Amino acid sequence: MAYETTRRAVWSDALRRFGPLVGLVFVVALFGALRPAAFLTADNAQLILLQTAVVGTAALGMTLVIVSGGIDLSVGSNIALCTVVVALLLAKGAPPLLGALGGVAASALGGLLIGLLVTRLKLSPFIVTLGLWGALRGLAKGLAGETVVQAPQTWLNGLLNTLGEGQRWMLFPAGVWMMLVLSVLVNVLLRYTRFGRYVFAIGANEQASRLSGIPVEGVKLAVFLLGAAFAGLAGVLQFSYLTLGDPTTATGYELDIIAATVIGGASLSGGSGSIFGTLIGALIMTTVANGCTKLELANWVQEIVTGAIIVFAVALDRFRAARGA
Repeated sequence: MAYETTRRAVWSDALRRFGPLVGLVFVVALFGALRPAAFLTADNAQLILLQTAVVGTAALGMTLVIVSGGIDLSVGSNIALCTVVVALLLAKGAPPLLGALGGVAASALGGLLIGLLVTRLKLSPFIVTLGLWGALRGLAKGLAGETVVQAPQTWLNGLLNTLGEGQRWMLFPAGVWMMLVLSVLVNVLLRYTRFGRYVFAIGANEQASRLSGIPVEGVKLAVFLLGAAFAGLAGVLQFSYLTLGDPTTATGYELDIIAATVIGGASLSGGSGSIFGTLIGALIMTTVANGCTKLELANWVQEIVTGAIIVFAVALDRFRAARGA
């Protein structure tokens, strides 16, 4: 009996650690076999990385939120709001760095509002962020006058540019490096700090954490604030990709970001997750979208595929929870 229990634990741990990587290899092999000339190229690999930078950066913040037992459905709207704020500030003559910080700050304020509503009024994160999903999108449209906002060219526009001949030494565009550096910092925060241990503890058992003296409300407020700030950083990258502020951009991104986090090993019930898994999950989501485009599938087919992946991610989460139990 003890041997059987140990064997199951080993398989469960291996599934959690390496399952997302196996899934990524399978997806790449599938599209590579179906459309090798269009999919298996260096330029297409670079394009996938550029698209992953936006989803992956936002998913870093979503990992914090989901590990703590929460959810944020407003992340796509927050990304759109950030692009509009950045474009408006640049159009008014603000320096690029100030424009980027202004966009991140606007997104972080949305996270602060979510955190206050969840911790002070004891509202469900699902309901609060569902409401902010519409409110933040409406705010972005109002600030933009229900149109796109043009902005002057600055170095921000080069964050997600494909590398030229003289830039091959960088290996990846600056925005991809930004995502990778942030992922290392968030991994250190989660794994090697007291705050990170608090986040895991609250997600595993909030009541026990409160009885143990952990400042639950303060930690949850910080988690939603950080999650929205990472959405803002993703918004800066999205602005770089679009080169303008678009209040309609990132529609549906919240589904990709949540799916990436769950596929990567985070449990929707809280208490588990990994940054490495989240990045692999983000790569899977963007690779699937890119592969569907290379196969010239209609948009409605791509939406069905995305929906099926999300259902699979939730089923996988339930399976992992059952194996863990």
